[in-house]
Amino acid sequence: MTNEPKELTRIALLAVLITVSGAFKIPGPAGTDFQLSAPIAVAIVAVFGLTRYVLAGIISSTVGFILGTQTLIHIGIAIVFRVVAGSLIALVGPVIWAIIIAGPLGSIIARIILSKVVGQGLIPLLVASLPGIIFTALTAYPLTMVLKGVTEKIDKGVEDYVQTTF
Repeated sequence: MTNEPKELTRIALLAVLITVSGAFKIPGPAGTDFQLSAPIAVAIVAVFGLTRYVLAGIISSTVGFILGTQTLIHIGIAIVFRVVAGSLIALVGPVIWAIIIAGPLGSIIARIILSKVVGQGLIPLLVASLPGIIFTALTAYPLTMVLKGVTEKIDKGVEDYVQTTF
């Protein structure tokens, strides 16, 4: 027996978590808003690793595009965010400082690239993203601890169930 069904289920559930949390937006100043998915995305990569995170992110972006809730620009920003934030945590490990700065760094780099792609000034894009950057920096680590705790309890519960059932 392999763990492929468990792995596919896990990645699918992570994709749902990214998609649903991305649908919730908190209003910011001057008509801007930010998604709740950024700190959750950082927590996912810290707990589940870069490969699972990227696969779940691709699924999430595909679903968003099919449903019409994401454009190619949204997907591009998300890809840059995922590569930057995920790579930082993958390179140094899920240590507190990396978890705290991964999301803000991913957002900043994504805005730099966005400013070049759409030909807009960088400063307004960064100012508009500042509330989300701060929110992500403050909540990514606590969300990582919550997700890690839940995952450990689920894994222990599954192990206990398998041992008592089979």
